[in-house]
Amino acid sequence: MRYFIHLAYNGTTYHGWQIQPNASSVQETLENAFSLLLGEAIGIVGCGRTDTGVHASDFYAHFETEQELSDTELTQLTFKVNSFLSEDIRIYRIFVVNDDVHARFSATARTYQYHVSNVKQPFGKDFCHRVFYKPDIELMNQAANILFEYTDFTSFSKLHTQTATNNCTILYARWDMVGEEYVFTISANRFLRNMVRAITGTLLEVGRRKLSLDDFRKVIESKNRCNAGTSLPAKALFLTKVEYEGVL
Repeated sequence: MRYFIHLAYNGTTYHGWQIQPNASSVQETLENAFSLLLGEAIGIVGCGRTDTGVHASDFYAHFETEQELSDTELTQLTFKVNSFLSEDIRIYRIFVVNDDVHARFSATARTYQYHVSNVKQPFGKDFCHRVFYKPDIELMNQAANILFEYTDFTSFSKLHTQTATNNCTILYARWDMVGEEYVFTISANRFLRNMVRAITGTLLEVGRRKLSLDDFRKVIESKNRCNAGTSLPAKALFLTKVEYEGVL
């Protein structure tokens, strides 16, 4: 039987989603909890691999077991896992899916948000990147629209990764003012490692007029990570939506 887990986590104290030697990860924490409560070794596959310090308000994972759990048992398991885990991980629900539904490969789109502020945020500083200038949001949105013209985002990818291709299809990209924060929302069919933080950092260079729109286009076309802006801190990045067509 294959089961999906719908969850959220604060990534501050974790070295990303994926299991790593000598480092705490969300995946390992969940596998330990589910293995203990189900009485067998449980391997969990996530919908993505968020980096160290990145958060997820909408995340899916799956696991397999020969145990056929009823809806009532799944509700009880959700309660038990939540009781077992610390406050920084929450399981929304656990539900059965068909054997061919995969948490990672069946996902059709993912959405991230990055939070920026140019004023002090006493209660949001741990989840927001502070800048000391006023970005031109209209200019940044003009640059964000340029992303739709391309599919190869090598310039925004972490170097020396093992991905087969650096091609992605951007589905949505826009800056909005939410209270005192500049929030960048971006959706795509897939993302490269560090891609969102690198794009956001480069767009801010446009917003402070250090890069022109033509410069931004040239950065993409160069396919050279060294030409793009700084990769911004992980603390302000959230995976906010994962989509599955005809599955959930």
